[in-house]
Amino acid sequence: MDKLDFIAWALAIGGGIALVGIIWSYAKGLKSSPMDMWLMFIYNAVEYTAYASMNMALVLWLTADCGISDIGAGTYIAAWSIMLSIIAVLTGAIVDTIGIRKTLLISIIFLLISRFFMAWVTDPVFLFISGFIPLAVGFAIVGPMISVAIKRYTTKETAALGFGLFYVLMNLGYAGGGFLFDIVRGAFAIKDGAGKIINENAGVTLIGHHFSTYQMFFVIGFGLTLISLIIAYFLKGHIELNEEGDIVEIPKKDLGSGLDAIKKSAIEVGAQMKSVAIEKIFWVYLGMLSLTLFVRFVFYHFAYTFPKYGISVLGEGAKIGNIYGVLNPALIIFIVPLIAYMTKKVSSYKMLIIGSLVSAGSTFIAVIPASFFEPLTTSTLGQLIFIKWLNLGNSVADLAGANAPTPEYWPLIFFIFFFTIGEAIWSPRLMQFTAEIAPKGKEGTYIALSMLPWLLAKFFVGPMSGILIHEYTPFKDGHPLPPAADHAMVWVWIGGMALITPVALFVLGKPLLRILKVDGHEEGISSLEEAAVDEIVADE
Repeated sequence: MDKLDFIAWALAIGGGIALVGIIWSYAKGLKSSPMDMWLMFIYNAVEYTAYASMNMALVLWLTADCGISDIGAGTYIAAWSIMLSIIAVLTGAIVDTIGIRKTLLISIIFLLISRFFMAWVTDPVFLFISGFIPLAVGFAIVGPMISVAIKRYTTKETAALGFGLFYVLMNLGYAGGGFLFDIVRGAFAIKDGAGKIINENAGVTLIGHHFSTYQMFFVIGFGLTLISLIIAYFLKGHIELNEEGDIVEIPKKDLGSGLDAIKKSAIEVGAQMKSVAIEKIFWVYLGMLSLTLFVRFVFYHFAYTFPKYGISVLGEGAKIGNIYGVLNPALIIFIVPLIAYMTKKVSSYKMLIIGSLVSAGSTFIAVIPASFFEPLTTSTLGQLIFIKWLNLGNSVADLAGANAPTPEYWPLIFFIFFFTIGEAIWSPRLMQFTAEIAPKGKEGTYIALSMLPWLLAKFFVGPMSGILIHEYTPFKDGHPLPPAADHAMVWVWIGGMALITPVALFVLGKPLLRILKVDGHEEGISSLEEAAVDEIVADE
């Protein structure tokens, strides 16, 4: 075994042992939680795997299979994403009204419908009705529903463990989706005699019908959602964990049946949302979340701008699923517990500023000329990345030969690496704050309505994605052009936008949190919500 193999195996085995240890450290503190929570965790991992792989393929599929232009695809995705956010805003109140099990079944049914039609249909209008609308309904439910479930299935003392494990499993799902994204694109591609991919969307014929490579993500997603249907069968539903750690039943709301039940449910949902909307504390809380939007936009661009940008700059069949979809969540899983331990005495307010500054600043690494990193390609690090991880060669000679990996991989890998470190600093604190500030009985409504700023912002960030791709990448509307010298401008615009978050948090964050703490007493926030705010402004 040579040095490279030894390092690769050591990293793989060490990472595997660390992952088991991390999951076990969370799980052992949740032994009093009901089986329903563990079923929801499995559902979480399955659906995020299906969604992550499909999500990276959406913009590619819309242009390659459905004949939509780059700008059109960006606008199309934005319209769907806005609809998804609108439905997510309503979802929390629905969970609070009809319960977790019924909400889960609604999610699964709509996901099955959407993935079935998206695997077969390419007409943009019919596709939006039969595919994107059901997909928005089905997936919008997932996040708020799982957050509500964790809060109900844990105590005040174990809630942090529940959200920590949720974050680990969600990122495992994303990593699985990123890995699947590259595997599927490679498996159904056409390659030349040297094994180089020349058409990654060639696809395969199944049951007498030809599915493109990008359509296969919906076929696979349909199969994964059938697993979710099995999970739902074993879910009990109306139970929760009280503060003594005992499992108790939640009284079912008498909503009648048929149309009467739908009417009563709608009235109940409306009343729940109205009761939250008139609370002053909610709007101050919403203002705080709005300040974080600009750095969170980068995730949107990773999903919808990066796939086409990556293929344009790195080439057909580029391992874009691995360098974002796997690297980012895999690092998050290991870095978050370490940073949490090292910074447990640091206020969340400081963590939000520092983390968002690191994430936003890292975006500009993608602007550095690739030639600056080129000497690293044949180094030990380069061999680990290109041979052992991305499988783009078999030896150092391959990395230095005519078919050597393009050096443009380097700035993107370093950018994503440092962006992830920043994310590990700010994202868990923001997620926990969002969940803990919600009053008891209104968890779902608060969590869902917290998406309102994100919803409004999508009117801007969606079209921005299409415009950036159209203006700055070597492929415009699917037509190959000579390499564009200004493709890095994509990240100048995205990075400049992301920097607004740390600046806004520094200038406006603390005044908002001070209002939240003071006015919270007038609104009657519970000791849990008060503690969450106290922790953030602890350094005052």
